[in-house]
Amino acid sequence: MKQFFGMSTSGNLSEAVKGLSNPKGLILFSSEANFERHVRELESMFPRVPSIGCIAMSYSTELCESGVSVTAFTEGVDIAANVIENVSTKPAAQIKKLDEDIRKVRPGRENTVVIDFCSGNDAAVLTTLEGALRKNGVSLMGGTGSPGKLSANGVCYEDSVVYMVIKNQNGRAKVYKENIYKPMGDIRFVASGTDRSRYYMGELDGKPAKTVYMNALNIKESDITTQTFKNPFGKIVGDDIRIISIKEVSGNGLCCFRQVNDSDVLTLLELKDYNRVARETINNIQADFSRISAMFSVNCLFRYILFTDNGIWNDYHKTMAQLGGSYCGFVGYGEHYNNQFVNQSMTCVVFE
Repeated sequence: MKQFFGMSTSGNLSEAVKGLSNPKGLILFSSEANFERHVRELESMFPRVPSIGCIAMSYSTELCESGVSVTAFTEGVDIAANVIENVSTKPAAQIKKLDEDIRKVRPGRENTVVIDFCSGNDAAVLTTLEGALRKNGVSLMGGTGSPGKLSANGVCYEDSVVYMVIKNQNGRAKVYKENIYKPMGDIRFVASGTDRSRYYMGELDGKPAKTVYMNALNIKESDITTQTFKNPFGKIVGDDIRIISIKEVSGNGLCCFRQVNDSDVLTLLELKDYNRVARETINNIQADFSRISAMFSVNCLFRYILFTDNGIWNDYHKTMAQLGGSYCGFVGYGEHYNNQFVNQSMTCVVFE
């Protein structure tokens, strides 16, 4: 299969798709101000080609911050794209669409993946999608754009999830997740006073969650929402760590970007050596693939801020691009890895 990536930092869509011909599937990233116009223009340029899009910054080895970019799959793929609406209230109502679209591409063993963009209610949406994915043996990666407006097949939507089913005709497709955090010693807290609708936790070990976080890290209240870049919470599930980023202070509690439940056992996380982590990710992928056609990824906004503040954003992507093939992705507000809604992570799909 072949993947194309083109961008225009000035927002000129014609410039972004220069050299692109006969695409089988299209992914659009644009700014909020120009998103709807770019959706219409892309559909006009490539009518009836399956497409999805969201408002986001995108990247290859360089960042497209406020312009427009297009990722296209041009050869060796079978593709279907669609939308499921009203995900805040009834995400299961249209789940048959995904099952039907997966069947359209005639998925084979280990060669089909779904890329999705969601406007919100991510955890419930992923739980809903899981049934169709599991039944067909298909993996998923994706994320949330900003501020919730999406597109599928030339039409804009809100309160929805849009997706693209991609079958690699000539090789495998596999999803990965990268975590740059580890538990900070043996610290453990039990959450209580939670509100799932707001991703809120009021107390940790029976004490105000805000105060517990401040005291554990010896920081001021004004530092909480930036300290989470270095020290988010984590929920340990078996050998996996589910990262929980802090969104904001709310009274004596904390609102997060991921749901916390009463009696959840949480830990504090700290940064690993992220250069070493990137090398481990590359080694894992190279162990699975002797030849790589393309890699498409999503990096969390908080990783973007952390990497930018430490001057390694461009270096990180140049390192990942060493895998070979076409490399590109976008900056998300939450990342999807199969049925998991994760924070402060990188997820990706690699095509053989």
